[in-house]
Amino acid sequence: MNGEKRMKKLLLLGGSKYLLPAIEAAHNIEGGVHVITCDYLPDNVAHKYSDEYHNVSIVDKEAVLNLARELKIDGILSFATDPGVVTAAYVAEKMGLVSSASYESVRIMQNKNLFRDFLEKNGFNCPKHIGYDNKEDAMKGVNEFSLPIVIKPVDSAGSKGVTKVTEKQEIEQAIDCAFENSISKKIIIEQFIALEGCQSGSDSFVKDGKLVFASFDSQFYDLNAPNPFTPAAMCYPSNMPMEKQIELRAEIQRLVDLLGIRTTILNIECRVGTDGKAYLMEVSPRAGGNRVTEILRLATGTDLIKNDVRNALGLSVEDMTDPVYDGSYTRVILHSYNSGTVKDIVIDKQFEEKYVVEKDIWVKPGDKVNAFTGANQSLGILFLKFPTWEIAKQYVTNMDSWLKIVLN
Repeated sequence: MNGEKRMKKLLLLGGSKYLLPAIEAAHNIEGGVHVITCDYLPDNVAHKYSDEYHNVSIVDKEAVLNLARELKIDGILSFATDPGVVTAAYVAEKMGLVSSASYESVRIMQNKNLFRDFLEKNGFNCPKHIGYDNKEDAMKGVNEFSLPIVIKPVDSAGSKGVTKVTEKQEIEQAIDCAFENSISKKIIIEQFIALEGCQSGSDSFVKDGKLVFASFDSQFYDLNAPNPFTPAAMCYPSNMPMEKQIELRAEIQRLVDLLGIRTTILNIECRVGTDGKAYLMEVSPRAGGNRVTEILRLATGTDLIKNDVRNALGLSVEDMTDPVYDGSYTRVILHSYNSGTVKDIVIDKQFEEKYVVEKDIWVKPGDKVNAFTGANQSLGILFLKFPTWEIAKQYVTNMDSWLKIVLN
């Protein structure tokens, strides 16, 4: 090569639209990066933008390891792709590449039952919970709880397979749904934590074991949707009492210390219960879906995407501080109550001119869509900016006043 420096190779697991900003960030690194994507779906959109694609399932960690060794990659990342996070940690550990944490720590974070056990063992606030690997035991185990409860897969993302059960006759269907949506065919039943205020969650960033960027949002749900556990809108900053945000920030740092988390984006779900306790519900070492890192970049000027990609390749990461906002930035997840064929998506023109910053619609008239049972049924995303959190809440809790999803 006549002394010419070899271009670094980055293996991105998955192929959804959420990988596009990571591909762009890699291509923008000085000297360029050769981006490889892999999954079992050749028609996924990200493969059109990567430099190379391989048809390998991202949940098959040995197959991905063999591919990574063959390609002589310099870094691996499961950006905004939950099923590949454990595989990425496994490959990185086997090849001596940069990883967010040890394989074992990542495995704990990615399995809801292991994570609850870890929280309980280490004195974090944690709901009562029991994991099951067969329906018969789960049906018997329900008697250990008082309703309402939550039944969910231990390994799904985007609220798929999650059911809040308030009546006994709902239990069997909820258990079946959780098993159907679990990759490992394992589920968890846990006591429902009644919510004080809004559920919160967002992407944060850990650098060299220190939580340097902690963001919290206010999540709003569409109670008319088939799955009311899938957030329909997220507003920044959160209206959570500051003392609870400070408490959660400290608990996230304690978790980082205990699990040996190094440098990574953390996708976090948390809430304050009516019991006054602050709970870490989920923590995953990856970017969140639904373009959360992109709205944070817009709202705060901090580029978590670039930093995550650079870190995966062993490059330097910028210094970061907690976010500061100049208004209420909001993501609205476009969704349909019913399955059918899209006729039109109508946004009130005055509202659009005043509040819409970016419109990203993924469907067009004639496309078939499914009812909103999980984040994977999103029809698109709107980035909005309001002067205050209160005005944001007014519109996101009354979307029908300015937004219409019309089906044939």
